Amino acid sequence: MKTISILGSTGSIGVNTLDVVARNPEQFKVCGLAAGNNIDLLVEQTRKFRPRAISVMNPAKRDELKDKLSGEKVEILCGEEGASVIASLPESDLLVSAIVGSAGLVPTLAGIAAGKDLALANKETLVVAGELVLKAALGKSRILPVDSEHSAIFQALNGESQKRVKKITLTASGGPFRTFTQEQMEHVTVADALKHPNWNMGAKITIDSATMMNKGLEYIEAKWLFGLETEVDIVVHAQSIIHSMVEFVDTSIIAQLGIPDMRVPIAYALSYPDRLQLDLPSLDLAAIGKLTFEAPDYERFPCLKLAQEVLREGKTYPAVLNAANEIAVQAFLDELISYKEIPETIRRTLDSHKAVSLTCIEDVLAADLWARENARKQITVVH
Repeated sequence: MKTISILGSTGSIGVNTLDVVARNPEQFKVCGLAAGNNIDLLVEQTRKFRPRAISVMNPAKRDELKDKLSGEKVEILCGEEGASVIASLPESDLLVSAIVGSAGLVPTLAGIAAGKDLALANKETLVVAGELVLKAALGKSRILPVDSEHSAIFQALNGESQKRVKKITLTASGGPFRTFTQEQMEHVTVADALKHPNWNMGAKITIDSATMMNKGLEYIEAKWLFGLETEVDIVVHAQSIIHSMVEFVDTSIIAQLGIPDMRVPIAYALSYPDRLQLDLPSLDLAAIGKLTFEAPDYERFPCLKLAQEVLREGKTYPAVLNAANEIAVQAFLDELISYKEIPETIRRTLDSHKAVSLTCIEDVLAADLWARENARKQITVVH
């Protein structure tokens, strides 16, 4: 039996992870759960999975959690420190890192420092501090990707030498605005942006998919996961059936296909190198009929280009990109800015930044804090 802890247990990845665990009770045991502020769901998860310890991000929610769980034998923690404790519980074999955004960085590093294998769904950890994270994990922790695209690449590379790889291709659904004109995109609403055609995800990731920033972050993550020198291409594949592919030096291409259900890559990360029996529908290619592909439009989706630019620049630019995006996306969700102002806010924040080299985690955290403050000022000035 494998014992796991989960950062972000009440988010979409966390919920799907616990669904996989519930379907395989003889193989997995949960020892720790860390959540944001969804107290009711965390209480429900605690009663069902009986972890030894849980944590809530907002310290003000801790007493409420204690009241709801009075009589339960569970240690209740809070804040970033509490999440870090969950990440490094001594009995845990595997840490599922699924907190959305850069808030997952410090607890994930705590898990790595404790020598935990890492099922990584929090792409921002590698985006903002890829070099530092990989250095910390070297010889201590295996990083097993959970994102469907990176899981697909990981599976395609299984048993292959890096020197045989010619190119990695990340597939993108194109989001809800794939066929929109520039004029149509001037008038999209929050409700429009939250209607993803294929995937059921949290609000922040869904908006990132609409702007294609999600694919930009995945591009950066792929470079760290599979080698900075690896050529990475992006192709829009509206059906989300091919999750990504690898081309080898002999021009052979191995693609991983499957239904668009996050429980599949989650299960692979939890059980690697084995595979779990999943009671899910099989892929029916005849019913789908056809698979289509097109090049991404960098003019309509400038966030994609911004992500590629900051990876080339390096230093603290990726941390600034990510933090500015988080602020801009939340401002859009709060209807303070328009959809098209998301990349504009990020660009102005990047243009204002004086980058420094990353020598320690404090450099990342300082850049993150600066970017958040600057992005808020950019929004205030414009509005």
